Amino acid sequence: MTERLSLTRELTEELCARVDVSPLPDADRTLLKACVRYCFALGEAYNEKSHTIKKLLRIIFGAKTEKADKILPGFSKKPKKEKSPSRGHGRLGAVSYTGGKKVTVSHSALKSGDCCPECQKGKLYPTTPGVTIRIMGDAPLTATSWECEKLRCNACGEIFTAKLPDTAGQEKYDAAAGAMITLLKYGMGLPFHRLEALQDALGVPLPASTQWDIVEKNAKPAHPAYKELMRQAAQGELIHLDDTTMRILAAVNDGERSGAFTTGMLSLTDEKKIALFFTGHKHAGENLTDLLAQRQKDLAPPIQMCDALSRNVSKEFATLLANCLSHGRRNFPDECGHVIELLAKVYTNDAHAKKEKLIREERLTYHQAESAPVMEELRAWMSAQFDEKKVEPNSGLGKAFTYMLKHWEPLTLFLRVPGAPLDNNLVEQCLKMAIRHRRNSLFYRTLHGAYIGDLFMSLIHTCRLSKVNPLHYLVALQQHSREVFKDPSAWLPWNYETALTAARPP
Repeated sequence: MTERLSLTRELTEELCARVDVSPLPDADRTLLKACVRYCFALGEAYNEKSHTIKKLLRIIFGAKTEKADKILPGFSKKPKKEKSPSRGHGRLGAVSYTGGKKVTVSHSALKSGDCCPECQKGKLYPTTPGVTIRIMGDAPLTATSWECEKLRCNACGEIFTAKLPDTAGQEKYDAAAGAMITLLKYGMGLPFHRLEALQDALGVPLPASTQWDIVEKNAKPAHPAYKELMRQAAQGELIHLDDTTMRILAAVNDGERSGAFTTGMLSLTDEKKIALFFTGHKHAGENLTDLLAQRQKDLAPPIQMCDALSRNVSKEFATLLANCLSHGRRNFPDECGHVIELLAKVYTNDAHAKKEKLIREERLTYHQAESAPVMEELRAWMSAQFDEKKVEPNSGLGKAFTYMLKHWEPLTLFLRVPGAPLDNNLVEQCLKMAIRHRRNSLFYRTLHGAYIGDLFMSLIHTCRLSKVNPLHYLVALQQHSREVFKDPSAWLPWNYETALTAARPP
């Protein structure tokens, strides 16, 4: 079997030079050089095509990993310290079950203050209780049938009906039912028709049309909180944003743009994180313009993290533009190990800064000392590849170099501005909610339905970022809608519990 050799541009030109000085006839030399160069061009085309196919497969099926130690066989990664074996029989401790019911079980024979039955000397006092967890299954929404006894007089025919207890409530679908439907649909990506089939199988029917009526009704008391969320997000110090495609069946376009998109935004300050979603015909930059219109005039321009598409930038408001290093990395073929290794050093430095909990100014100083030389080495190396004619500008690798060099300033903003991130991964994680909805429900029927989806996705994901139970939060908005309309700023995920405590009767 013929051994396969790697043919580089340098080897090709050296071989052609030797052919020129060979004693072969001119026609043979010309033919032989053409064959050698054709073989090299064919190999380049194959590699280019192979890289394009790999990129297409990653788009369709998703990349398994982009970590350097998985892509590069010779890349060495520091071994992780072995974790000590966890105690107990389960992976999660009792403190993890914050949403479960708590039942206190008293000792059947003893109580606090009794004499110790073992030593007959000491007295018993309360200590840390033993906790046992039991998980029970049930339908997402359950139903209770209240059978009110009726008594009929056999003389006058008057009927006397037992009154419903106060625990039965006034509405057929209570606030928790509406919140659960909303959370399953817009938080977990469960379409209405699937929940309908599940509920029907479990004996508690809930038609999809009824689910939509409940969700639409519950959006009204949540609307002020969503608007206040947008107003506070506009004051953020750092705003991540990105687009993903979305389908709206009955969308009416503006005559210029027929496509529909969902823009995901993540606004960060030192105190809070706010997730927002906007679905319609506007791109991310246009939605950012609408958001920054609510920003206080005396605030400095925020840092904006996005990829390098021009449609992601606001045309009316200035921002400190930062581009995503991960997007730049994805343009390179996996075989380009030198670039991957250099960028891995930068990410290692950033991980160290997070581990040491460096403040923004300290992180900037650290990156300037450790990451700036690495990035400068990368830029010099890419420029040299072009200057020495080692890379074709129109090849896949050449386009990756061009992308990095063209957007070098926003790609390296983290070396000049405190708090500037390296990549846009945070908002891409947020957009998974919209993508999950698109994969399971396929589309929104109307722009109105898309708006309700944006409203609830924004509230639910902000709850998660604030480590707040989204079900409890949505229930609170329904039960205290009057207070929410009066002061929506007091009913946001990170502070609603204080307002809830104040609203309870003494």
